[in-house]
Parts: sequence; C-alpha cells; structure tokens
Amino acid sequence: MHKIRGHVLGFIVWIIYRILSATWRVRVVEDEALRSDIQNKQAVILSHFHQDELVLISLAPRYKIATMTSTSKDGEIMTTVLRLLGARISRGSSTRGGVSALKGLIQLCKNGSNSTFAVDGPKGPLYEPKAGVFEFSRLLKSPIYAAGVACDRAWHFPRAWNKTFLPKPFARVFVVWTKAQDPVTKDQDPRSPELAKTLKNQLFAARQHATNLFGAQKP
Repeated sequence: MHKIRGHVLGFIVWIIYRILSATWRVRVVEDEALRSDIQNKQAVILSHFHQDELVLISLAPRYKIATMTSTSKDGEIMTTVLRLLGARISRGSSTRGGVSALKGLIQLCKNGSNSTFAVDGPKGPLYEPKAGVFEFSRLLKSPIYAAGVACDRAWHFPRAWNKTFLPKPFARVFVVWTKAQDPVTKDQDPRSPELAKTLKNQLFAARQHATNLFGAQKP
C-alpha cells in the first residue's frame, strides 16, 4: 500500500516541482574538465551539500544522473519524483540493501550515467563530507566535481537538519561546478580527514563563486 501512496504523492510533488522549476532562470557554469569528461563519456561524480539538492535535481536530464534512494516511505516518493525528472535509481538503505544498491549504482554509471552524492547525507552532520563519496570514486575510478548553488530568493526550511531551500517562482539561480579531486586511488584511505577537508573547501568555494556571479551580472 505504501508503494501506491508513494507513487501518487510523488507524482503530485513532481507536477508542482516541474511547474515551479520551469519559472527559474538557471545559469550553469561548468569547469572545462567536466565538459570534457562528459563529452568523452567518462563517468563522473557530482558532489554537493544536501542543502542544495532541491535545485540540483532539476538538472537530472542534463547530466544523465543516477543516484541511490532509500527503501523507506519517503524514499518511495523521492524515487518517483526523480524518475519522472529523468534520473536513474538504485534503491537501498544503510541498514537494508545498501550493498546491492551500491552495486546497482556502479552498474548504472558503467552504462552511461553519472552519479550524484549529497556528501553530508543522509542525516548529517551538515557540511561534513563522509567517506562514501571517496569510496565510490575509488571503486569507479571517477573524478569528483563540487557544486555550488546560489539564488536571489527562496523559501528556507530552518527546522530541517540540512537547512534546505527551494527557489521561489522566477528566481535567478546560479549553479557552479568545479573540479574537486581526481579519482581516489587504492593507496588513499576514503576515511582520510584530508580528503574530506579538501572536498568541503571546494564545495564552499563553488558556492562562493555562484554567489559572486550575482554581483557580476545584472538581472
């Protein structure tokens, strides 16, 4: 029953999101290396803070996104929304099916998709990258890119652990992708604090770049 409910609610959320996001004025700034990797069909990892997710899912078709979603009721809704937006999904959770979901995501990436990682998910701490994104980079031999998002007006949800936001109708939105790290090698420890610190700094730098674009351009 919860699957049917999840599909219905997901469809409703998708309609609302599609109508709203169609009004956004989005500009995407890509690192030259990212354009080259995509052109050469090199699978890449698109990392971001969980906070920016509601903007970035609108870019699912552009980057042939593949991601993992949970098997929970909320995960059912998110799965429906993402699939309708054009993303490919591998399902699992940290307690059930996590290994099979990871294997499924690897296969999707080998078949032409690019993965996204909310590096501080699924429940935080906020802005603290976890080891999963580095482990995945090592397994897939994929470079990691960092996203920065800024918009001029949005609804904010301060009670949410990730402090997420949703751009308002006709908001101006900048998305910046920067090269964060080359593929993690076998000699590197995915749990390395240095890897996490480097990615964290790149994510904040990308966000600052996106914010600065508002001062560089007129509406």
